[in-house]
Amino acid sequence: MTNKRIVVALGGNAILSDDATASAQQDALNRTAEQLVTLIQHDQELIISHGNGPQVGNLLLQQAASDSLITPAMPLDTCVAMTQGSIGYWLQNALDNALERHGITKNVVTLITQVVVDPQDPSFQLPTKPIGPFYSENDAKDLMKSSLDQYVEDAGRGWRKVVPSPKPLSIKEAPVINQLVTQGTVVIAAGGGGIPVIQGKEGVTGCEAVIDKDFASEKLAELIEADTIIFLTGVDYVYLNFKTANEKKLETVTLSAMKDYLAANQFAAGSMKPKVEAAIAFIEARPSGKAIISSLANIKQVIASNSGTVLVADP
Repeated sequence: MTNKRIVVALGGNAILSDDATASAQQDALNRTAEQLVTLIQHDQELIISHGNGPQVGNLLLQQAASDSLITPAMPLDTCVAMTQGSIGYWLQNALDNALERHGITKNVVTLITQVVVDPQDPSFQLPTKPIGPFYSENDAKDLMKSSLDQYVEDAGRGWRKVVPSPKPLSIKEAPVINQLVTQGTVVIAAGGGGIPVIQGKEGVTGCEAVIDKDFASEKLAELIEADTIIFLTGVDYVYLNFKTANEKKLETVTLSAMKDYLAANQFAAGSMKPKVEAAIAFIEARPSGKAIISSLANIKQVIASNSGTVLVADP
């Protein structure tokens, strides 16, 4: 891989599995950091984003359980900021230690990131973003009866709470991120899709939503003129006819071909679809760039030989 500036969007499996304890998540990020050091060793300018769906959902449950006059529950945008800080701290610490083990002198910083959204975005009327733990169908329906929350079935894995997920318009801290990266700093930014804010006449205010991490990562990569964006997920490749007898892995794919596959409903909503949509948006914005979808376990092959599904502009 010869491209210089890379945004890596970490999937949830790089942070949280079945164990939601802080120590388990830190252990997962220690392993993740060890893999990411490979990019730094190849002299890449690295910007890292990450999801926070399970963490912010769990935090909202904690907030609701302790809600009182003395300890009032925090709103969703604040909970996004809180998880941005906690996950960023864990990852920053893990990268600092991994770099030291490899004898690399490099500054790492986590930047609390605000992402501007449109107050008229249709998602505010139709929540779609799953957050928090999985429930059975019966438990989810009971929860909907006892609250104003909405729950939906999530890619065959169970039922989850859904919240508004507006599309990102811009990123307030993009100029600062660009400056830090240019100076050689590894930047962790747009965690959990960024804190959703609305730009009004009187300034910037937070709103109750969770922005999709893949779309926020794409917007960040676009704004800082990244050469490559890598979406890390649970599989090494994007597949057509996934988990069927005639599934087919996609390797190098042109923009027009990927758009055709998307139009044919080849990718699951809430799973691979947003990654594919974000990859398409990046190549449309930066035709000279590349968008790669693969797994963290495959990162060395991605670097060495462009392994994974690589989306490029049409010839």
